[in-house]
Amino acid sequence: MNILQIYNKYHLPENLQMHMLRVSACSNLIIDNWNGPDIDKQAIIRVCLLHDMGNMVKIQENESKDIEFLKVRKKYFDKYGTNDHEINLEIGKQEGLTEKELTILDGKRSRKNEETLKSNSYERKICAYCDQRVAPDGVVSIKERLEDAKVRYKNKPLSVWSNEEKANYLIECSLGIEKQIMEYCTLKPEDINDISIKEYIEKLKKYEI
Repeated sequence: MNILQIYNKYHLPENLQMHMLRVSACSNLIIDNWNGPDIDKQAIIRVCLLHDMGNMVKIQENESKDIEFLKVRKKYFDKYGTNDHEINLEIGKQEGLTEKELTILDGKRSRKNEETLKSNSYERKICAYCDQRVAPDGVVSIKERLEDAKVRYKNKPLSVWSNEEKANYLIECSLGIEKQIMEYCTLKPEDINDISIKEYIEKLKKYEI
């Protein structure tokens, strides 16, 4: 089953599909320009393609008219509530991610940037970095993407992004991760953009999971 078929199985809205495709395309671009330690390239792509499946529960019922999507959303919402991360892991497992890949998926979250910075896993670093380069409308810089997160989540007390000091530290860690990746990549951060990933998106739509 290819990734678009999986997305359609869960009736995911197009903007959520495109986010995951963009993140995976960014990772694919880095992989093709990588000259560092050995990395599991397919694990990176697979994790990125499935990394935000749980975001379906963040979509309010009145924001979608797709009856089938709302049924799928209710199924996971009833079981996990708004814990999108648990749903990410559950669906990832259902769709065949290995234990190694699930560990990468669990560790790549921005709230774990400090751990990712210190980690020896470049698969984890690349997955985390690419996700933190993609805003709702496309690829942006780390600074722009995470400053936007501070604004969007500032009134959500349970979010680490609502705490100015913690948020700034996470941004600092993310920039450190970027530096680590670029040390082994022939690209510069600005080379990763909507134009440079466009051809990858089209190829990834046919990617078999």
